[in-house]
Amino acid sequence: MKKLYGVIGNPIGHSMSPAMHNDAFKTAGIDAHYQPLQIKTEDLPAAVPGMKAIGISGFNVTVPHKTAIMPLLDEVDPLAQAIGAVNTVVNVNNRFIGYNTDGAGFIRGLHEEYGKSVLDKRILLIGAGGAARAIYYTLSQQGAILVDIVNRTAEKAEQLKTRCPYPVNTSILSLQQAETTLEKYDIIIQTTSIGMSPKVDEKPLSLQRLRPDAFVSDIIYNPAKTALMKEAESHGARVQNGLKMFVYQGALAFEKWTGTLPDTERMEKIVIEKLGGKTC
Repeated sequence: MKKLYGVIGNPIGHSMSPAMHNDAFKTAGIDAHYQPLQIKTEDLPAAVPGMKAIGISGFNVTVPHKTAIMPLLDEVDPLAQAIGAVNTVVNVNNRFIGYNTDGAGFIRGLHEEYGKSVLDKRILLIGAGGAARAIYYTLSQQGAILVDIVNRTAEKAEQLKTRCPYPVNTSILSLQQAETTLEKYDIIIQTTSIGMSPKVDEKPLSLQRLRPDAFVSDIIYNPAKTALMKEAESHGARVQNGLKMFVYQGALAFEKWTGTLPDTERMEKIVIEKLGGKTC
């Protein structure tokens, strides 16, 4: 019997996940289908038991439901609970268990591009929103030694630090402090929407003092190369956009559903095709 998987959100028509996952099921020889499901916020409390009733085997969660779905699940993984967001749900013996693969997906993609572990490096995290929280908490959980945070609103950055349940050495910096001490960092991680299309010329901060051997990762993938990444390259630094984060968060969800990690290179090619062939 064909298994059913899906992604819930509102809107959902733009999602690249169905193409990525349906190809992965076919390639792995798994008889399953992945369906996008548009669910309004007010319908979510009824939709979750409805999906359980039809026997859905698992699903992804995207905006605006990542936090709202948590009290509707039977169990939430401790890391997802700490992050305050779920992006993956697995049906285990008719119990919905929620996970967050965003941070782990980012780190897997970062390790792959960086070429070695980043946990012993000095990291500067730009931003204090949902993506920053997932990345910061996961880096901390995995044993990162130093992750400083810069955000336009220092209070939000301070909350991110104080609410993290995992030990990590963190200082909260102003934009000016970050710009004037940038040479101390091995890796810069940009998690805000600054520089996203259509405002492609914007940057969250100046990289004037960036070391040429540093690595800059921007979770934006439209455009494929942000203004921040272009400036980093002008200083000789290596760069990465958010494509691998998107691919790996999906691949790790697939692994939780099936026990098998899919071909991530193939998944990446599918996403690039959906983006019109553009990649960094």
